[in-house]
Amino acid sequence: MFLFDMDGVLTDSNGVWKKVDREFLTRRGLRYTHAYYEGVAHVPLPQAAVFTKAFCQLTESCESIVAEWMELAQGAYAHVPVKPGVRAYLRQCRSEGRRMAVVTSSVPEHCHMALEALDLEKYFERITFAQELGLEKRRPDVWLAAAKAAGVRPEDCTVFDDSLAACQGARAARMRVVGVYDALFAHDEAEMRDYCDVYIKSFEELLLSKGK
Repeated sequence: MFLFDMDGVLTDSNGVWKKVDREFLTRRGLRYTHAYYEGVAHVPLPQAAVFTKAFCQLTESCESIVAEWMELAQGAYAHVPVKPGVRAYLRQCRSEGRRMAVVTSSVPEHCHMALEALDLEKYFERITFAQELGLEKRRPDVWLAAAKAAGVRPEDCTVFDDSLAACQGARAARMRVVGVYDALFAHDEAEMRDYCDVYIKSFEELLLSKGK
């Protein structure tokens, strides 16, 4: 079974959260740093809010932090573009009879908005939301939960993700991992190439023939 991340893999949407994070921190006179990015990248919003509150020494509640993020990101997912080669690769996989699902840290509302706007949701049997499980993709638990929900063995799953931490979580769950390039994680490319079973710059590399 193929398990796809959404942000940065299916959709070019990581930039949405980079803008949200920068605006959120700017409002408080704080800088966007690599340490902050490491703490919130591909982490479900509730956990990211806990980190942000502690890291930035904020007095406001985690609930109000999440509410502000949601306000800043409002409507953005209706306009995110699909990444190159994704649509053709999903068609190819469906024609081969492959089972496919999404495993994402994205807010469920945002995920459905993007996949419906791009007409991609039809390719997937199910969507596993790390936020609903209260889990992070850097741990194996969310990947094991996705496999269990689909009724497949973890060893029979291949994960497509742009985050090294998420790939490490999937590998810990005994899954095969395909690293997918995204600009947000460009600094991890060399390590991703060494770590992943396969690494691609674009899904166009996986198409059986060009021009699809």
